[in-house]
Amino acid sequence: MSAQGSSGADDQRGTTPESAAAVPLSGLVVLDLTLARAGPVCVRHLADWGADVIRVQPPDTGGEELLGRRDGSDYQNLHRNKRVMALDLKHAEGRAAFVKLVARADVLVENMRAPVKHRLKIAWDDLEPINPRLVYGSISGFGQTGPYAARAAVDQIAQGMGGMMSVTGEAGRGPMRAGIAVSDMSAGTLLALGIMIALFERARTGRGRWVSTSLLESQIFMLDFLAAGYLDSGKVPHQVGNEHATAVPTSVFPTEDGHVNIAASSPQQWRHLAECLDRPDWLAETEWSTLRGRSRDRNALHAAIAVETAKRPTAYWVDRLDAVGVPCGPIYDLAQVFDDPQVKHLGVAASVPHPTAGTRRLVASPLNFAGVDKSLRTAAEITSVHTREVLAWLGYSEAEIAALQENGVTRRQPVRE
Repeated sequence: MSAQGSSGADDQRGTTPESAAAVPLSGLVVLDLTLARAGPVCVRHLADWGADVIRVQPPDTGGEELLGRRDGSDYQNLHRNKRVMALDLKHAEGRAAFVKLVARADVLVENMRAPVKHRLKIAWDDLEPINPRLVYGSISGFGQTGPYAARAAVDQIAQGMGGMMSVTGEAGRGPMRAGIAVSDMSAGTLLALGIMIALFERARTGRGRWVSTSLLESQIFMLDFLAAGYLDSGKVPHQVGNEHATAVPTSVFPTEDGHVNIAASSPQQWRHLAECLDRPDWLAETEWSTLRGRSRDRNALHAAIAVETAKRPTAYWVDRLDAVGVPCGPIYDLAQVFDDPQVKHLGVAASVPHPTAGTRRLVASPLNFAGVDKSLRTAAEITSVHTREVLAWLGYSEAEIAALQENGVTRRQPVRE
């Protein structure tokens, strides 16, 4: 992978596999100043597709390395395919080295609270004069400006304030968070999209741009038709459990050996469902003949379907309904997910070489580019393992690197355990 970046300098490290040269973002230099989940999710998109990501951490970082967390599945999944270095941005010499990195970078991604990045003098206004071509990406809890700009947030807070918990779960059971970090994952993915838009614009204008999103904005965006419906009608949506707010019938139904998801809201799907359940008489029911009518009589309709689906195993219904184009599927636990033949075919579980564990299995990128190998290249590494390599790439001599280590600006090269 080339680390040419904005400066046009040649990559000096020569440590990336030859296959990386064919990856779409090869040659893009990204500085990763992120923590937690949303920021790393953004950077992971770029790293997986060939960007030379340099993760910059303080020399005293220890939390992620305690109790083997750097080798834990979550850390490995978030931080694969990156170089990582230790650098004290509060130290004058550390900041000088960071400025050299910024001058050679194409992208910087951060998810600090606004006061922190301004205190460190690494905000957009500080760095844009150093490298006008820099695309600067930011994720925050509530936005870069406004009454909540300085507040801290995590995914669950955004799920609550962004409306997600009010529409998740069964009616009458109180607010319920989604089982995954929806606002973190969506904010990270949306920022990656925003960065690519800014890079496309830079190809035309020659100048970078500051692009940002927040957990709150991304969470509201993910409400999609529910949010749009409220803005249009003023009607507040509520929890409907496993059912769909508007597409009826759509729900989880019992089977002889478990459960099945069925979605049959279109006229053709409804007809096929009734026929597959051996209940053609339902088609003569006036109330059930239209989507509006089925929505009004949702409870009775779903109860009737449940009586029929309980008579046969899940696999029977999946085969029968799929044959006539009715969307349906089993409900898996994660062991079943990764044992599914389609999941295996798609290569969703990917192996990556690991310095101590031999190989690790992680979740591959969900994107596919025709003709491009999306294999994972490197595991997540110890905090300062690439520090000497990156500093040498910036032009520091061995003596200068040693002096930075002695002064505590960076850490000594660790020994892999």
